[in-house]
Amino acid sequence: MAQLLREFYELCEGGVCQDLLTEAEKRFVKEGGMILTGKLQEADRPNGNKRKYPMGVMEREVGKYKQIVDDNRALGELDHPDSSIVNLANVSHMVVDIWMEGPKVMGKCKVLDTPAGQILRSLVDAGVKIGISSRGMGSVSERMGETIVEDDFQLICFDIVSEPSTPNAFIALSEGKLVNEQVEKNNKIITLMNEIVGEK
Repeated sequence: MAQLLREFYELCEGGVCQDLLTEAEKRFVKEGGMILTGKLQEADRPNGNKRKYPMGVMEREVGKYKQIVDDNRALGELDHPDSSIVNLANVSHMVVDIWMEGPKVMGKCKVLDTPAGQILRSLVDAGVKIGISSRGMGSVSERMGETIVEDDFQLICFDIVSEPSTPNAFIALSEGKLVNEQVEKNNKIITLMNEIVGEK
């Protein structure tokens, strides 16, 4: 029997986000916009809810969802409702790109200038850990001690949440600054090395 399936991930695995923005997106950010990037989902391994999504199912649903992204309809909410319908009154962001990197589903989310989007922006600016969670409908079965998501799974959207399951992952501010002490340490090391090289 199909049920609502929700999975949690923190954006930017390990706290180190690559610069994934296009030139147009960089201009959007420079003009005051905010784009969040990171891992949205993952196939072929048990997640924090002990469910495993087969690679074929994930690739199929990402392909379908990409069509919604291309139509500028890939909206998500702030927090996770117990519904299979996206409530436009609570929309905070729009997924503007999605792709697969092996089993990982990667993506970019543009924070919208809506009431929920303004709250999201404030949270990110304050350094709050932000996670992303997929929402979909489907059934599951138990096989060899694992909970497997069945072929009837349908991806609905990606919501922003405060309770992701992947540890030590932090969101990146779209300006390229990271809310991560390790990155600050790395920057200090790089600065020191540049100073040493510059003295020679």
